[in-house]
Amino acid sequence: MSSKQTVLQPAYVLHQRAYRDSSAIVELFTPEYGRVGVVARSVKRPKSPWRGLLQLFQPLLVSWRGGGELKTLTNVEAQGMALKLPPSSLVSGFYLNELLMRLLARLDAQLTLFGCYDASLRALAAVQDDAALERVLRYFERDLLAALGYALVLDREVETGRPLLPAQVYDYQVERGPVGLSEAGAGQGIVVYGSTLLAIRKTDLSDPQARREAKRLMRAVLARYLGPKPLFSRQLLVRRSNNTEKAEGHQ
Repeated sequence: MSSKQTVLQPAYVLHQRAYRDSSAIVELFTPEYGRVGVVARSVKRPKSPWRGLLQLFQPLLVSWRGGGELKTLTNVEAQGMALKLPPSSLVSGFYLNELLMRLLARLDAQLTLFGCYDASLRALAAVQDDAALERVLRYFERDLLAALGYALVLDREVETGRPLLPAQVYDYQVERGPVGLSEAGAGQGIVVYGSTLLAIRKTDLSDPQARREAKRLMRAVLARYLGPKPLFSRQLLVRRSNNTEKAEGHQ
């Protein structure tokens, strides 16, 4: 076994699954190594000092050893208090984790994206309404796509290079960008106003229509890279929304 050591790397837990009788395979997200899989030995035992630390949304400092794809966890420390996401945004936190699990390759440094994830979790812990929650998700999706090399074109038409006009309607073609409808033909992409694309770029999704269009656009773009397998967290969100509508209907 390789003796290579990584010491006190900032991290968050993305996912955990049982391994053998008392251990677990833990997927971590770190800035310098991106997504890292580690074996946490004996962590399921009641007296394990790591059992209460390896939780979602807990800022950590972690150490591991090994040179293969799966490392061996050697130390875990809390780096501040766990982030308490309210029930209204808890599933959204699961959604961020699931996106990272599905789209990030292991051992690919993500210095900027780690900072975006940390800031997004802290924003989710403080959101006061659905509009604020939607903004957090859209900005993270934008930054995730950019980190993966799939950055959205949010400032110009791809056919002509002309700056986007706020009042102009565009056909946003995935993996290309926005094209004027007169040049695009029908049904090739996602219809979106220039004002929405500019708002995503400027981190200013204060307008309800812009948020709706941004959500539709992000879903279409992410679907290209996620593939046909549905997101479990999105199914939870739909279920919660349906339950809320039923409860309101009985009032």
